[in-house]
Amino acid sequence: MTMGAMPTVRAEEAAFVPNPVDHVDTLIGTGTGGETVGEINNFPGASVPFGMVQYSPDTTDTYAGYDHDNERSTGFSMTHASVGCAAFGDIPMLPTTTPIGSQPWDAWERIAHDDTEVGRPGYYTVRFPDTGVTAELTATTRTGAGRFRYPDNGRPALFHVRPGGSLAGNSAATIQIGQDNTTITGSATTGEFCGKNNVYTVYFAMKFSQPFGAYGTWDGDTVFPGARSAESSRGGGYVEFPAGSVLDVRTALSYVSVDGARANLVAEGEESFDEVRAAAATDWDAALSRIAVAGTDTNDVTTFYTALYRALLHPNTFNDVDGRYIGFDGNIHTVAAGRTQYANFSDWDTYRCLAALQALLFPEHASDMAQSLVNDAEQSGSFPRWALANSATGEMTGDNVVPLIVNLYTFGGTDFDSRTALRYMVNAATQGGIGRGSYVERPGIATYLAHGYAPQSPEFSTDHKIVGASLTLEWAVDDFTIARFADALGDTATAAEFQDRAQYWRNLFNPATGYLSPRTVAGAFLDGPGFVEPGSEDFGQDGFDEGNAEQYLWWVPHNIAGLTAALGGRQAVTDRLDRFTAQLNAGPNQPYLWIGNEPNFGVPWLYNYVGQPWKTQQTVDRVRSELFGPTPNGEPGNDDLGAMSSWYVWAALGLYPSTPGTPILTVNTPVFERAEIRLPAGQAIQIRAPGASGPNGLKYLNGLAIDGQATDQTFLPEPIIRTGGDLTFWLSPVPNTVWGTADSAAPPSFGE
Repeated sequence: MTMGAMPTVRAEEAAFVPNPVDHVDTLIGTGTGGETVGEINNFPGASVPFGMVQYSPDTTDTYAGYDHDNERSTGFSMTHASVGCAAFGDIPMLPTTTPIGSQPWDAWERIAHDDTEVGRPGYYTVRFPDTGVTAELTATTRTGAGRFRYPDNGRPALFHVRPGGSLAGNSAATIQIGQDNTTITGSATTGEFCGKNNVYTVYFAMKFSQPFGAYGTWDGDTVFPGARSAESSRGGGYVEFPAGSVLDVRTALSYVSVDGARANLVAEGEESFDEVRAAAATDWDAALSRIAVAGTDTNDVTTFYTALYRALLHPNTFNDVDGRYIGFDGNIHTVAAGRTQYANFSDWDTYRCLAALQALLFPEHASDMAQSLVNDAEQSGSFPRWALANSATGEMTGDNVVPLIVNLYTFGGTDFDSRTALRYMVNAATQGGIGRGSYVERPGIATYLAHGYAPQSPEFSTDHKIVGASLTLEWAVDDFTIARFADALGDTATAAEFQDRAQYWRNLFNPATGYLSPRTVAGAFLDGPGFVEPGSEDFGQDGFDEGNAEQYLWWVPHNIAGLTAALGGRQAVTDRLDRFTAQLNAGPNQPYLWIGNEPNFGVPWLYNYVGQPWKTQQTVDRVRSELFGPTPNGEPGNDDLGAMSSWYVWAALGLYPSTPGTPILTVNTPVFERAEIRLPAGQAIQIRAPGASGPNGLKYLNGLAIDGQATDQTFLPEPIIRTGGDLTFWLSPVPNTVWGTADSAAPPSFGE
């Protein structure tokens, strides 16, 4: 297709899907993705966008709460996230008619995974077939509303509350059954995420719609009928109502105090169940409507809007209605008026594409997220990596809170103390960033700077494994984003220093093997080939965190041109990518793509950099069509607080934020005939791709026009994320091996 003005799209365009909230199924991605993936770990229960509460069912023997393949349920708890270690699941509760036995702390009931189990944004319902109980859940920001219908079969209606039942276990828990016989309060102290030393306490206040009769507590060893309180790490209690009761149970959380939970309950717990459900649906419809799509394939629409829903669940509101929250110094602080303090940042997972999506759609929330992390640093001395509640867990490698903040800033979340943020970034990157307790933001930074890489020494280990090579690659990306951030703030000296440091990936390149490989303290590369297949019991190759040398070879997103030159040029790289993408989700031990884990998220778009963009279009479509779908098993990996879902949202739109710290969006074939990304101030990115939708949709790009002007570039102009623009993708049933192949068509790279 020749360059110049493109023909305009005909007036008879497909209509946008009305009411996106009606096209979300929260049971999608709640199962397993096969032997490599394991549990996907999404939860189907009720929440509002970025809410404190995720009121959702739990099943036995699951570390993140719920597995759709498991019918044994321990009830419902108030906090959830799709994580790879035991976490959350705080304040579980179980409605039942089974008499209190000798071990109610281990009680479970069978739930029905049939058409009576329904998950929608802000609403979930399920049936317990053995007891006849039906449960409905909805939520506000800080409260969960439950409606529980018991059968009128002569058996008392029992309600268990188990603060000592958090998924990671509890170091302490309390319960107090109120003298008014309508309330229960208490707390749960838990933590130790992935074996780390974090800890947090969450408080709750619960109110029933009618008085209970009998009651009691337990300590994890003995049941005490008639007792009103318990303090035990496995503690809990029960209350009893007449058979046939319909209970409305409201539960509020606070990370400050029981009084904070009571105040949250008063502020958000007065409306009826149906009013709360309707309000939650309205909130979700407004949030999901930030992106409108038009397509003929209902499965694509459902998969897309469910993925967008998942991308807007975390991080989570952490302050009470009065603005108070517990800080990283252990003291109570008050967030500035009109702002929100957020918690739970899975930064290693979410900086790559989730942060950009959230900031693009919700810059006001993104600004508060970034400011929340600055607040955390001010209170503790450094930025928290993988922040959970008010602790830095330090889980995963790299300093990924840095590119998270920079991506939030780059894509629109600029209303925060950016200069203080830069100061803490530079401090960690030069001095280590000493935080509270034994936490260090960049442990081993002096050794790293002395060598220009992280050597294979115990100083750079995680989970009993040395990961010097992948850590070097992560820190190179982190330093690149510092350079971009500093440049945006006018600090050119810092920008230049960190732009040079961003090239330390070169110090891992072994020309003898053609790999980025671990090196010893003495500077030698490890003996043998670049890729060494790990043992069956290993989770990745020595030197690499959750992956191997083939998979981490491609993690130089800021300088693909430099990597291409090092690997022998465009044809050598495309040949290698062809071999690498022969499998799509191979897991950590095979020399193939593992799209179910974050380091390989951007690989399909690398063909855009080396002159074969039709293979990007083909590879992205293979992943979308083969590994995602509207089923409980319809994701290729742990969702990781929305990271995996955000990948699908970008891929379905035909765009991807390929270079952290930049507003670069590189392209692929969209799923939908039309889409509209609604930006602030009335701006929008309009996307048209006639012929894209449906099972026989066209899969290849034949051309691209931006605001009516044809381009052969495989990326968008940087200002489009702020000003909006009209994109027209012209499609073909067969690959166009000419469009987008010129050197000038590749997205930019950033060298020394």
